[in-house]
Order: sequence, then C-alpha cells, then structure tokens
Amino acid sequence: MSKADTTKDNTTKAEVTYEMDGKTIVADDKGYLINVADWSPGLAQLIARNEEVELSDDAWEIIHFLRDYYHEYEIAPSSRVLVKAIARKLGADKGSSLYLYDLFPRGPALQAGKIAGLPKPSGCI
Repeated sequence: MSKADTTKDNTTKAEVTYEMDGKTIVADDKGYLINVADWSPGLAQLIARNEEVELSDDAWEIIHFLRDYYHEYEIAPSSRVLVKAIARKLGADKGSSLYLYDLFPRGPALQAGKIAGLPKPSGCI
C-alpha cells in the first residue's frame, strides 16, 4: 500500500493505492476502494494484512455477506444495520456486536467493509 498526493481545488489530499498482480488499485485516503469492481479475494487478503485482521472462514462469511448486501441494496450498511441483517440471515450468534468485533476489532461496518471492497458506510466517522 502506498500513498500518492493529488490536488483538487488547490488542496492536497493523499490517496491510497494497492498494488495487486501488476495493477494499481486506487482507494480513498482511508483505504476504501474507489471502484467496488476492483475488489478480489486476493486484494481482500492484502487489505486484511494492512488492517492486521486474520481472514478466518468466519471472517470470509461476513465479507461475502457484506458484498451480497451491497450488490442488493447498493449501500454499505452501518454497524447497527449490519448486526441486524446478519442476525436475520446467519443467526443471532453471528448477528451480535461481540462476535463481529471479535472478527473485526476496528469495527465491523468500517473494517469488514473496507476488506470487502465497499465504500465507507454513510454515517460512520
């Protein structure tokens, strides 16, 4: 992962780039992909390493859930919405904040969403 300076409206802003299979993939200054279609499982592994997250089978289940959710609703869910949606689809044991924070310690909506290649959820700071 590297940072490149770009200017827009006479301001300097850093953007993040990921190098994957000889291709440069651009993300915003927080590491969220600019183009959701650039995502791949290999890129998810690279982002997860940068985030210091182990991609267990349980983590992959949440990542795939998030990608399916995004493709269906065209929005990245906030933490509260994510917990409720996972509880409905995967069961109450997985649809709990404690379970999700255990997998994604910096926040399930933000960190798992970033690894899943989604834009930053609206309403998250």
